[in-house]
Amino acid sequence: MSGEKDAFDVFKLKHSLEKSGAGDELVRKIIEEVKSSLYEGISTKKIYKQAFSLLRKNSRPAAARYALKKAIMELGPTGYPFENFIGEILKYQGFLVKVGVIVKGHCVNHEVDVIAEKGTKHFMVECKFHRDQGRHCDVKVPLYIHSRFKDIERQWKKHPDHESKIHQGWIFTNTRFTSDAIQYSSCMGLALVGWDYPRKGSLKERIDIAGLHPVTCLTTLTRHEKQLLLEKNIVLCRQLDSQSQLLSEIGVVKARHSAVIKEVEGLAIV
Repeated sequence: MSGEKDAFDVFKLKHSLEKSGAGDELVRKIIEEVKSSLYEGISTKKIYKQAFSLLRKNSRPAAARYALKKAIMELGPTGYPFENFIGEILKYQGFLVKVGVIVKGHCVNHEVDVIAEKGTKHFMVECKFHRDQGRHCDVKVPLYIHSRFKDIERQWKKHPDHESKIHQGWIFTNTRFTSDAIQYSSCMGLALVGWDYPRKGSLKERIDIAGLHPVTCLTTLTRHEKQLLLEKNIVLCRQLDSQSQLLSEIGVVKARHSAVIKEVEGLAIV
């Protein structure tokens, strides 16, 4: 995405295919086909598209998992579906969650993406959504979030039942943080979660562990159909498994329902 050149690494491709849940034979077949079509200067985007196309022909659930990062990008154009998605991940992890709330600060009121509580831990969560993989959260983001958090924290600490609680600001993004953003946040006690940061507990790892795949990763639905689901606040594939009537509501003909549900169910099996 940065335009830098690098040598083709078959192990990276193999690892990503294995993480998608593709079987050994399918992984071997895709690697051979991709290797046979390589040429000097080929983009990673073209390699990805070829691997995805081959996966899609053989295993739609595996293709959906392989396209996870792209699917997260398609939660836009606004950041609200991404906020809902992060809220669902935190619920899975046992947090009490409120999405899109106005919180009183010491100086002013603040619109906060997610408030998450578990035990003595109380988090103000801000979600930074980008539709461009090349965009990173620089140091200005934690600087801004930290100032808002300190205003809210000062007000929270006035509540008698908050005396023993640990308050912290938390930033989630679907891309990455710059080194300055990480250094500043670490110094100020802000928690960061990016696509592949931190090494343990990254956004990708949380999704993999929870099995909470966004509806945008489904290969059996059109982009328009996915957008209609997002407009109904349906952000998770598993929500379709229990509410299949939603497919009819967005205009998916009955003959296609079984293929969609089959892909949803397949996503739960790795």
